[in-house]
Amino acid sequence: MRRLIILISSITLLLGWSSCRKDFEYGTNPGNLEFSKDTVYLDTIFSNIASSTYTLKVYNPNRDGIEIPSIRLKQGANSAYRLNVDGVAGKEFTNVPILAQDSLYIFIETTYDLDSSEQNEFLYTDIIEFNSTTITQEVHLVTLIKDAIFLYPRTLIKGSKETFKLEMDYNDQPLNAEGYYLQQGELNFSNEKPYIIYGYAVVPENQSLTIEAGSRLHFHENSGLYISEGASLIVNGKLSLDKEALENEVILEGDRLETQYENVPGQWTGIWIAEGSNSNTIEHLTLKNASFGIVANGNGLLQSPTLTLKNTQIYNCTTTNLVGNSAYIVGENTILGNAGRNSLLCNLGGNYEFTHCTIANYWPYSSRTGTALELNDHNGSDSGDLVSAQFNNCIIDGNALSEISFIHDEKNEFSFTFNNSFIKFGAGTEQIMNNYLYDFSDNERYNEVYVNQPSDFLNVTNNIYWIGETSSARDKANPDYSISLPYDILGTDRRDKPDIGAHEYVAISKK
Repeated sequence: MRRLIILISSITLLLGWSSCRKDFEYGTNPGNLEFSKDTVYLDTIFSNIASSTYTLKVYNPNRDGIEIPSIRLKQGANSAYRLNVDGVAGKEFTNVPILAQDSLYIFIETTYDLDSSEQNEFLYTDIIEFNSTTITQEVHLVTLIKDAIFLYPRTLIKGSKETFKLEMDYNDQPLNAEGYYLQQGELNFSNEKPYIIYGYAVVPENQSLTIEAGSRLHFHENSGLYISEGASLIVNGKLSLDKEALENEVILEGDRLETQYENVPGQWTGIWIAEGSNSNTIEHLTLKNASFGIVANGNGLLQSPTLTLKNTQIYNCTTTNLVGNSAYIVGENTILGNAGRNSLLCNLGGNYEFTHCTIANYWPYSSRTGTALELNDHNGSDSGDLVSAQFNNCIIDGNALSEISFIHDEKNEFSFTFNNSFIKFGAGTEQIMNNYLYDFSDNERYNEVYVNQPSDFLNVTNNIYWIGETSSARDKANPDYSISLPYDILGTDRRDKPDIGAHEYVAISKK
């Protein structure tokens, strides 16, 4: 009997305690919800490409649980925005509960079609309304939509995508890639609209692809440019007046414009220049966030440049920014920045001439095995003569112990010279330290070189290689190599006491 009384008493106490709990009793929303932000900016997206998912946190500051009569997009079913509230997708939600002093998350996406609009850019907005018995609270949604020209492989009858035979991928393996040949009317890219490229856009044999100043090319995952044998790439970027907007620069990057993708490596593949393609010229180009930047395949004859780079910057590639395979490459006022392996790889010999270039690797994402600069004359069973590799008024720097490496089998010609250049080189293995190729007293290979001097770059993590006031590169360049390059990569005059590297020193307040 006593046990029964205790049990009844316990049940009564539990019921009484439960009846006092306020958390599970939902009152009416008094209209004082708090939000993680009053405006959600979904950054910039392209027409017909879905945005990333953005998050809005809604907080109930009250000591009682409440129920929101309705959460809805103001434009209702016609809104281009999509919501997900507590795991439920839709555009309007009723009687949404929030526990006392608790919160809920709303996930927001959008896709917008600009086909019916004559504008190349359109600011699209809507409002999320949170209703109560007295007031309606609002959170604004803002997205900039850009119209674009889309290039992509056709879908064949059996449902597969149009493909072509890629000569070799970066790891020397045959590759059958999704791709398509650019037609006659597609071989001139203008700055009127951005280009979105899916798969490999292939420049046919004996044709040239011309890219005008101010053009923007955005590549989807596993996409790139392929320049066929006998074809060529001509990038006609120009000097920009706005050093941040780079209005005349040609920019190649991934197709995600949201801020969080700005410096994510490996978003697309890169540019592949096939053997037999010559007279490729690139000026005022920024190429970033690829798997590899540019791979230029030469034929070993070296009669004319495979590729000429001027006022160009390539960085944030997961493997190597610029690869020459038995190629003839000329680089002037060029920056080859952070990369997962090498900033510059001169592979299987070739002919290379770099003047007033900055080759610097401070890769921040993971460890790397390569140096900023590597010269080699053999790779596996393949080999070739390094006829010449000249570095004039260049900086070779980075966060590794040494940023130059030479791989020579003593069977091929291996000719290189550094003139008035910075070199990062630290004590390494005995094999390296006793290697005559690293003898900096050898004036035939090293003429006025500066070893382990401070470059004082402005922001290496973000690939900003402006030299600072304390940089030892100031005034140390050889003017003889600067005669044909009187201005640096940003148009700064360097005719009086030029600095080593692609950038001439300018006080930050004057930049």
